[in-house]
Amino acid sequence: MENYTIAENFSLLSKLMEVHGENSFKSKTFAIAAFTIDKLPLQLKDMPQHEIVLQRGIGESVAKKINQLLETSQLDDLIALLEKTPPTILEMLKLKGLGPKKINLIWKEMGIESLGELLYACHENRLLLFKGFGEKTQKNIQEAIELYQSNKGRFLFAEVDAVFLQINSYLEKIFGAEKVSVTGAFKSQDPIIDELQFVILATNDEIKPKFQTAQPPELLEETKDSLLYKLKTGLQLRLFTGNINMGRRLFLTSSSPSFIETFKQKFPTVDLSRCMYKNEEQIFEKAGISFIPSYLRASNTIIEKVIHNPIITSIVSSDIKGIIHSHSNWSDGVNKIEEMAAALKKSGFEYLVISDHSKAAFYANGLSEERIVEQHQYIDELNKKLNPFKIFKSIECDILNDGSLDYSNSILSTFDLVIASIHSNLKMNEEKAMARLQGALSNPYVTILGHMTGRLLLSRNGYPVDHKKIIDLCSQNKVVIELNANPRRLDIDWQYIEYALEKNVMISINPDAHSIEGCQDIKYGVLVAQKAGLTKEQNLSSYSLQQFESFLSERRKQFNL
Repeated sequence: MENYTIAENFSLLSKLMEVHGENSFKSKTFAIAAFTIDKLPLQLKDMPQHEIVLQRGIGESVAKKINQLLETSQLDDLIALLEKTPPTILEMLKLKGLGPKKINLIWKEMGIESLGELLYACHENRLLLFKGFGEKTQKNIQEAIELYQSNKGRFLFAEVDAVFLQINSYLEKIFGAEKVSVTGAFKSQDPIIDELQFVILATNDEIKPKFQTAQPPELLEETKDSLLYKLKTGLQLRLFTGNINMGRRLFLTSSSPSFIETFKQKFPTVDLSRCMYKNEEQIFEKAGISFIPSYLRASNTIIEKVIHNPIITSIVSSDIKGIIHSHSNWSDGVNKIEEMAAALKKSGFEYLVISDHSKAAFYANGLSEERIVEQHQYIDELNKKLNPFKIFKSIECDILNDGSLDYSNSILSTFDLVIASIHSNLKMNEEKAMARLQGALSNPYVTILGHMTGRLLLSRNGYPVDHKKIIDLCSQNKVVIELNANPRRLDIDWQYIEYALEKNVMISINPDAHSIEGCQDIKYGVLVAQKAGLTKEQNLSSYSLQQFESFLSERRKQFNL
């Protein structure tokens, strides 16, 4: 074993000891040993054992561990620490500028175990609530995570969306707008993008010289009709090439295999192998049905629906009339309630639902009962000033470990509506998760179920739930299901929305905004809702102010609240 490998073992041992809050003197000893070993002019493996302890900076205890490494290629103390350290915590150690002591605080005190959770906490300004984490530190951590994740190969839709226009404009500039069209997962509005794909009416030989720039992307793969590049950001760019049949290529590369197979069975006279189609619309015209956007082509059931009901009226962003589920500086948001309301009123929204965290969310400065009274008085004053715009009193109430809510019913009754969410003890089996959710859904004051599984895309799997059973419970208890529009959540998963609609369960596209800018995330909720065929009539946040007030009033009457 070379010195540098021995040094790496000691360095990792030192860091993990700090991460776990173990003896700081010992951890520092191993850190010094790592530095010393890395600088030694001679290889330790070539020394007699009795000479190793004589090296400056290496004591008897360190020497014993060196000998263990040389003899067994492993370090018992390090193995023991690795066994009780989640892989996601080890991943944090790869971040530049984030030391083991801060990781200890992030893990042990904040309860954060993955980079995605940590990045989400940065977006919510949650780190600022802890000693040692100022605004600059939080920003540095956020930037470090984003840099690290940009090299991992998979991206959120929102991350690709941020660079799409630049890439699309570049391709159109060099090949002509009429010869370039986006396709694949981005066109289909998938929440996660593995490749950004385009159809380009040009040959490989015509395309490749255009990419020989000062900083050329890496060519990963080439076939006779495609090129796969890796951009400097880590994003993979696949180009479907050739000089003919734009419509056919777009249809085949932006539709799911099951959709294509069903289409072929339903419309055998439509030739998808040889016929020329300038665009996708011509293919649907040939089949004699309405055009089906690519975002609806994830399954085959849409074809039968369009045959019987040719009008497709999916929800659009302009259908959203109010912002439901938002956090102010009363808990972990950035802006004052008045600032958020003024900005939304100016943008044409009709109402704002303020739903700060409940008291169990101490890490997010959750509201005590006394502060709830103060906030409600403040909202009453603002509503007098902002009329006809209205601020509704809400709370994102924690669902506790036993399924009860964070406040008594007498406190819950003071809110216009209650959003119930799980934020703690997320490592549950399905039985436990279902019991907690079922307990909360039985409370008549729960109006909306927030982010059903608690997932963070590409970062944290949601706790396991039986989606259909939860939807059935929401149907029985007249509870709305949130489609959390934060691009890291998009929870409920769009694939279960169709079943919810069958059960007459209303969806609410909510941004879970922690700032004025965060309200813009409704865009991503709408895009993913379109994949499920959601209409504005089936979405609570599309209700006008009058409709929303009537909805709340009718619900109170139903439950005698």
